[in-house]
Amino acid sequence: MISVLRTHTHGKASGHEELTLDNLRPGSWINAVAPTRRELEDIARLVAVPLDFLTAATDIEESSRIDFEEADEDNGNTACMLLVINIPKHPESFDFDTLPLGIVLTDKIFITVCLEANDILPGPKGGVSGFCTWKRTRFLLQILYKTASTYLQYINEMNRMSDSIETALRQAMQNEELFKLMDLEKGMTFFTGALRSNRVAVDKLVRMLNNVQFKELVKVREEDEDLLEDVIVEYDQAYDMVRVYSDVLGGMMDAFASIISNNLNIVMKFLASMTIIISIPTVVSSFWGMNIGVPWTEARYAFVWVMGVAAGLSGVAAYWLWKKRMF
Repeated sequence: MISVLRTHTHGKASGHEELTLDNLRPGSWINAVAPTRRELEDIARLVAVPLDFLTAATDIEESSRIDFEEADEDNGNTACMLLVINIPKHPESFDFDTLPLGIVLTDKIFITVCLEANDILPGPKGGVSGFCTWKRTRFLLQILYKTASTYLQYINEMNRMSDSIETALRQAMQNEELFKLMDLEKGMTFFTGALRSNRVAVDKLVRMLNNVQFKELVKVREEDEDLLEDVIVEYDQAYDMVRVYSDVLGGMMDAFASIISNNLNIVMKFLASMTIIISIPTVVSSFWGMNIGVPWTEARYAFVWVMGVAAGLSGVAAYWLWKKRMF
């Protein structure tokens, strides 16, 4: 799906107009969600950018990177920059994952390519607010900041989930909670790798912003400098948090696997003790049930005496097992 949006010059998000590729104008934002090959070819032809820049984000395994293409009059391509970052997917239950988002900047057009609708880009799900398609560099920094803050939001959510799982695991004897914890640990691993590569891409972007060669393509205004610093701080914080929580989850996996095994051992020990106690009356009654002469055969209260002996021996066994902390 291809959508084209162009904000008015005053830069308010509420003041915008929806366009199409046929009436594309400078200052437009082209958003391609799960695009077909034909749609990407049309965008590449109309905007005069390399097709491989647009197809980069269609590879689910694409890692974060930044690339630059100089203007090529022979091929009809304009100068452009590609930034691929990994953004967090909206989680389903305990399934946290990432997917690539491609951002292509020219001197007139802003292009984003993603395989799915997401929580980062402006749209029905929220995303960046207060953006202006004319201010391409600021729009880019807003996307980067929103990505980092969304990572932080999901990391905190994963931490809350792990706390609830930890409470359940203290009494658990099955693997269901461990499976949930394993899903969270896998998500943390995905987030760690994505944030690491994103941080490297952001560092390269900062160096490009300070390079005179790219001033016309990515120009940092004075009001954008604070936002750029916030982006760096957010990524550093998100990466540090995901590393800490990932280590904690790894330790919890090992610890609670042992706890579940120990809980099962306690139950088996209790059942073994109860089996011993219950088997004593069975043994005693078996002796007096044999078809031979046994003591107290003619006694009036023989049954009471036999049951008393059985109960006494069971009591002694129970006391001894209790002293041995068997239950």
